[in-house]
Amino acid sequence: MRLDDHRIVITAAGRDFGRTLAIRFAALGAEVFLSARTLAAAERVRDEIRDQGHHRVHAFACDLTDPASIRTFAAQVAQQTDHIDVLVNNGSRWLEGADLLSASDADVIDTIASGATGTVLTVKQFLPLLLASQKPDVVTMVSTCGTPGHHRSNAHDAFYAAKSAQAGFTEILSKRLRPQGVRVISLYPPDFDNTDPLTERWEASPRDADSALTAQSLVDCVHFAIAQPRDCFIKAFHFEQV
Repeated sequence: MRLDDHRIVITAAGRDFGRTLAIRFAALGAEVFLSARTLAAAERVRDEIRDQGHHRVHAFACDLTDPASIRTFAAQVAQQTDHIDVLVNNGSRWLEGADLLSASDADVIDTIASGATGTVLTVKQFLPLLLASQKPDVVTMVSTCGTPGHHRSNAHDAFYAAKSAQAGFTEILSKRLRPQGVRVISLYPPDFDNTDPLTERWEASPRDADSALTAQSLVDCVHFAIAQPRDCFIKAFHFEQV
């Protein structure tokens, strides 16, 4: 299924998996509104997409640790469209370190603010545009770190805290927004291989049972979920960790 009739907002799309989502969804025909912490980073990805011949793409700056920046991002998108169909909460700072004392207070605050507070405020600010859609979906890239009892990542405790907050938020959001027709879809991947979608390696990446989870499969999961009829509420994707 193509996405020509979808308008999709993606946070933290200046690099890594957010960039991958923006490139792939634009290739499927979606109109993409992408953000990055700096406008320059967002514009680089926008230009990459335009170079592929897809021109319905817009770039914005959004610092997910700054409520005013999130409000401005949503307001700027609202100036260009009267609705959005999909909001992808991809942004969350990665923080490594199995020792609680290994990170500064500023790193802890930034990590929790971007992943937890940033996700809540982004949904809040974009909810009016979502409710104006006939097919509204909220997609959140959580992590296996957001599942109860998980301990196999070398992520810092603050990252675990941020992801647990995202998991709790999307859980209640799913129940409270369903009467309004909004589907809330969460993904809980372990570490995965994110091959550059603009290289030949994208199609050549191994995807057999012995391989690590790939970005291709995660994109396919999101695409599958938002393409389902509106009676199909896929709440979450959980992945086996090899």
